[in-house]
Amino acid sequence: MDDKYTSKLSPSVDFWAGMYLVIIAILSILGNAAVLVNASRRLTLLKAPELLTVNLAVTDMGMALSMYPLSIASAFNHSWIGGDTSCLYYGLMGMLFSVTSIMTLAVMGMVRYLVTGSPPKTGIKFQRRTISMVISGIWLYASLWALFPLVGWGSYGPEPFGLACSIDWTGYGASLNHSTFIMTISVLCTFLPCLVILFTYFGIAWKLHRAYRSIQSIDIQYGHVEKRITLIAVMISSGFLIAWTPYVVVSLWSVFHSQEQDRMTPFVTLLPCLFAKSSTVYNPFIYFIFQRTPRHKLLYIKRLMFCCSHQADSPAEGGKLEDKLVKGSDCTLRGTDETCLESTH
Repeated sequence: MDDKYTSKLSPSVDFWAGMYLVIIAILSILGNAAVLVNASRRLTLLKAPELLTVNLAVTDMGMALSMYPLSIASAFNHSWIGGDTSCLYYGLMGMLFSVTSIMTLAVMGMVRYLVTGSPPKTGIKFQRRTISMVISGIWLYASLWALFPLVGWGSYGPEPFGLACSIDWTGYGASLNHSTFIMTISVLCTFLPCLVILFTYFGIAWKLHRAYRSIQSIDIQYGHVEKRITLIAVMISSGFLIAWTPYVVVSLWSVFHSQEQDRMTPFVTLLPCLFAKSSTVYNPFIYFIFQRTPRHKLLYIKRLMFCCSHQADSPAEGGKLEDKLVKGSDCTLRGTDETCLESTH
């Protein structure tokens, strides 16, 4: 076995890294499988933007099934299994699913920003065909970047700790070929999508803030609701970034300090890689379970604004509507339909 594929970590560290990956793999598969099963049960009721959530679950599931078993086996083996061939496969799968994931999150942010209306205007409605075409474009985009190293632009290689493979970050200074590939992919597949994610979700938080300010005429406290929705928006935008930022920082450090690679111990390079893999675990919770809350609250806001408009036209009738809404209504969401069961008629 080539020395570059021999683990630079102690056997005990390899063992616990393997156990960690086992837990991550199981949670990722179960969580994303739950998302896909739920989506299949209500396939005809899925709104267009929800297809992006399904696509995110597919990428996380694909990463867990195609990559984690090889990493786990290599960790318990104390050396990379399969040599150059499996290294190319692992790097290819990692690039494909990572780029697909971050681009899906960026598009998801843009779509959610556009569908979230800015009072008094309503947001844009997307057709399922449009979102399906966008998803196809994302996979094509990610596939091109994954294949570039195989046709000569850039390359894949083992991570410094020897138990995983990715882009050969340390080859940045070796040739113009490597440097142009690394800089281009860093800008187009990392920094720009991250900026889109940040700006769109904070834009959503601002739109929600304006929505609540527009209905302050009703004597109901909305402060805790606004804080909850803003928190969810921040969680959505920061979850992926927090998971991958340490890995990106370490990778970029190795790009510009390739001659000083020995100063960074293999254990330090291992931790960001393991931490990044955790994103496949909590993505289902953030992007599937929590996504219903903003939609529910926005529908609630629309009902309140509707009552406000009626109250302005007819104070007596509006007072009754407001009283019914506050005291006698039980509104729930079933699938993508809104059902209001008013106990007062």
